[in-house]
Amino acid sequence: EEEFKWLLQEEVHAVLKQLQDILKEASHRFALPAGGAEGAAKQESFVLSTAGTDQVKGVLTLQGDALCQADVNLKMPRSNQLLHFAFREDKQWKLQQIQDARNHVNQAIYLLMKRDVNYHFKTGSEVLKLMDAVMLQLSRARNRLTTPATLTLPEIASSGLTRMFAPALPPDILVNFYINLNKLCLTIYQLHVLQPSTTKNFKPAGGSILHNPGAMFEFGNQRYEVSHVHKVECVVPWLNDALVFFTVSLQLCQQLKDKISVFSSYWNYKPY
Repeated sequence: EEEFKWLLQEEVHAVLKQLQDILKEASHRFALPAGGAEGAAKQESFVLSTAGTDQVKGVLTLQGDALCQADVNLKMPRSNQLLHFAFREDKQWKLQQIQDARNHVNQAIYLLMKRDVNYHFKTGSEVLKLMDAVMLQLSRARNRLTTPATLTLPEIASSGLTRMFAPALPPDILVNFYINLNKLCLTIYQLHVLQPSTTKNFKPAGGSILHNPGAMFEFGNQRYEVSHVHKVECVVPWLNDALVFFTVSLQLCQQLKDKISVFSSYWNYKPY
């Protein structure tokens, strides 16, 4: 019993402190504090690349959770004509996945801070409940980065992203940005209009992270088919750091849960 009390007081608080330190590090990665006095996030530029093709080249500039510039060159298949498009100067595109992940990390930190070193844990189940709540937030944070949204082509076509560019995107081009693990990805869809005579086999595609050539959809009373898909990406090192911090934190939580459970089952500690 004494040993269990020691675990509840000393070891639990030691682990909570360790968790808090790791998650604060993770949170700093998302905030990207700058050298500037106003504390705005610093801008970082990344070169887009794709294996085995130079059809798409470009640079993306990220500032915290905002994509503040995208400068992209697309070499059109067949015609080899070069298409250039970039964000308008006054526009930024918020990456909801980064925003959400950061909010979940901060929620986990808040849960840990409410149980500071002076807090007295009375039962093992109280610790287990706290670990479950923290692990839920961390799993959600990780899932936001590892699971991009599935979108239909009409959703991509009607997204505010299409209005971000100067010159405006041609009507036969769609773009989508998303985070996948530690990568910032850009997908460009080239479309062709389906003639009314060919639409008897029209089958609209459902939602997907990445649509394939041949996918069809209807938008603005016009039917389209995807003719080419270009996917390019760049690695964002601090997203990688954040994912590592999530994994380590989840392991720490699980280890503490296992310890408490072992003690509780050895010595049938009254949960209330």
